[in-house]
Amino acid sequence: MTIISWIILGLLAGAIAKFLLPGRDPGGFIGTTLIGVAGAFIGGWISSRWLDHPITKDFYDGATWASAIGGSLVLLIAYRILFGNSRS
Repeated sequence: MTIISWIILGLLAGAIAKFLLPGRDPGGFIGTTLIGVAGAFIGGWISSRWLDHPITKDFYDGATWASAIGGSLVLLIAYRILFGNSRS
């Protein structure tokens, strides 16, 4: 997959993570989508590095989507824990 594919996947993964974990986010929509992009990269890296499942070049691979969404959820939860009370 190209970098553009990962960015699109990250945007979609961030939206799915936001749907699965509703509530107020300190960063709003833009912050959530950036977390989704970062989560896609981190989830893919973790999947290929420690879970022994290399990311394929196929955009529609289920494991690729699961790792991107999982990485987005982890980053979104960490972001809420660290910065959740900064927005009133």
